[in-house]
Amino acid sequence: MEKHVAVTAEAVIEQFTQRMGRRPTLVARGPGRVNLIGEHTDYNDGFVLPVAIDRAALVAAAPRDDRTLYAWANHYGADTTLVLDDARPGVARDWAVYVLGMAAMIERDGYRLQGADMLIDGDVPGGAGLSSSAALENAVGAALAGLANLDISPLRLAQLGQRTEHEFAGVMSGIMDQMISALGQANHALLIDCRSYEFRPIPMPADVRIVVCDSKVSRELAASAYNERRAQCEEAVARLQTALPGIKALRDVSPEQLEQHQALLAPLVLQRARHIVTENARTLEAAERLAAGDLVRFGVLMNESHRSLRDDYAVSSPQLDVLVSAAQVVSGVYGARLTGAGFGGCTVSLAAPEAVELLISAVTDAYQQAFNMTPEVYVCTATDGARVTMLE
Repeated sequence: MEKHVAVTAEAVIEQFTQRMGRRPTLVARGPGRVNLIGEHTDYNDGFVLPVAIDRAALVAAAPRDDRTLYAWANHYGADTTLVLDDARPGVARDWAVYVLGMAAMIERDGYRLQGADMLIDGDVPGGAGLSSSAALENAVGAALAGLANLDISPLRLAQLGQRTEHEFAGVMSGIMDQMISALGQANHALLIDCRSYEFRPIPMPADVRIVVCDSKVSRELAASAYNERRAQCEEAVARLQTALPGIKALRDVSPEQLEQHQALLAPLVLQRARHIVTENARTLEAAERLAAGDLVRFGVLMNESHRSLRDDYAVSSPQLDVLVSAAQVVSGVYGARLTGAGFGGCTVSLAAPEAVELLISAVTDAYQQAFNMTPEVYVCTATDGARVTMLE
């Protein structure tokens, strides 16, 4: 495995200076994330347990004296020029959607921004399910707020990032990605209640490694299937409300209640609901086990989560199943599961430090044998959320 070379603040400062002909005023960083457990629960008002990872979007920025946003994206080798007064859905495309969307949402919140020159770079792989979009939203939002000297809380920036996804990118995402990118803490996972936005840092044991395997499979099916799963969850709630009138989301249903009233649901809808209800229970237990340092039980819960995602929620794929199965049998690997929406993207494993090389070798060999492809493997650490560094 090649050693990861991070994109640094010094690099984006230098690139900005060369391209813009002046030094930036600040550098903002928004990390990507990996979810340890709690999948598809966020849009059901449930619980998630992600970490912010040491891969991030970086934005070097300086103010302009007009209402124009000019941004150069190093990763794409492309630029965009956007006018704040014309900010509305449909004006921007591709990565520029997140730039304009965050600016529009900040102004809709009652603030006034000034124009800016921005240089965007980063090392969160796009399309891998590590939330490169939330990383960019938080970095852009923090940069724009910093230039205008606005006091916007990290939680509020996360909420504005979610609105950007909904209204500008057209993705009806939950709040998890933006919250962990904004609020992550080094060496901690974050237990997030996606209904109340309450969160609790959970220490990560020092003797464990987070290993992410990228299947390199595009998640083309994810968008339509994601919306289909949401609709099935909403149908389950509507039918269960006839017996449980107090519920508002599947988060309010216990495993025992679902079993008691399963006859109200069509078989497929029951499967979808069963994943969400049991995943919430697993996530709450997993947070307690992690806090207690019980990595063995935590790993069992990860393995159960993958089984549920594969069998009840049907969002796995042959590629993800091979990566997970290969990881789960390696000595020193506590657990493994798909992470993110599914249908492609990544798996996540927790492993003892001495097991990492064995794990990488096992998943690489299994994947090459099954699909004649080599997965990308990232060994990640839990880092702080979005930050702004003001430059002199």
